Amino acid sequence: MLSLIVPAYNEETTIPLFYKKTTELLTQNKNLYNDFEIIFVDDGSVDDTWPAIKSLMQKDTTVHGIKFSRNFGKEAAIFAGLHKAKGDCAVILDCDLQHPPELIAEMYEQYLQGYQIVRCVKNHRSKESTLRKLCNSTFFRLFDSSDSTQLSIANASDFQLIDRKVIDYILKFQETSLFFRGISAYVGFKTRDIEFDVPERVAGETKWSYISLIRYAFSNMSAFSSKPLQLVTFCGIILFIIAVVQTVEALYSYFIDAAAPGFTTVIILLLFIGSMLMFSLGIIGFYVGKIFEEVKHRPRYIIDEEE
Repeated sequence: MLSLIVPAYNEETTIPLFYKKTTELLTQNKNLYNDFEIIFVDDGSVDDTWPAIKSLMQKDTTVHGIKFSRNFGKEAAIFAGLHKAKGDCAVILDCDLQHPPELIAEMYEQYLQGYQIVRCVKNHRSKESTLRKLCNSTFFRLFDSSDSTQLSIANASDFQLIDRKVIDYILKFQETSLFFRGISAYVGFKTRDIEFDVPERVAGETKWSYISLIRYAFSNMSAFSSKPLQLVTFCGIILFIIAVVQTVEALYSYFIDAAAPGFTTVIILLLFIGSMLMFSLGIIGFYVGKIFEEVKHRPRYIIDEEE
């Protein structure tokens, strides 16, 4: 069995289009797999996403649905789908058709050849703005360079096929804040990458604002790397060097009787040191906040309805 896990947030217009196109393609390639199921996860939508999912469940027994009590985020939706999936492998994809369902057959063929993870890597990002492309590339470069386990997720997406063995290992992770792309790379196993061009959305608008993307980037980077904390040490070293240089200069000026009042220098140094301290405390505070979230052991999501 092949399980499709489809997170959805305010996607009432795209769900029927996704279902029609995907089921047609799955039926055409029925010779590849014995059976399939589609698991929609409504991530606390405020429109008619859940009624749209329920209407599909009423007419098709291969469709299942999970409805969160509120918006818990895409990562939580993915892991809820993985918990429910019964397939020998699962494909995670978005319902806006920017993850082309035409690639499912190719992904499954790679799976039959022995690949346990088949990742779809973005080759072209549709008509994204230059700023968003720059932000995305910056995040991937920072993530790949900061991660201590040497993971590589450059241009990777959540559009992946993963084997049942991989699913079982991923579900063993206990962190509240999980980054699916990072986790799927972290567990290892035999991996194959497939490049694809990202088409435009068939309907609706993206739910990712710049603020949410920045928050998402910081959260995911902190989940896999402690290197930002090393910036605090680096800042301390820089300040120490500056302090030594200033001390030598001050003593030299004092002994040759050339000492000046130096009020401007003092103000600049105080502002520089103060900003460095606040920056360092901000990084430490972010990690302390992550620890605070983890030790509470709250559930990743709360299910309101499930069918």
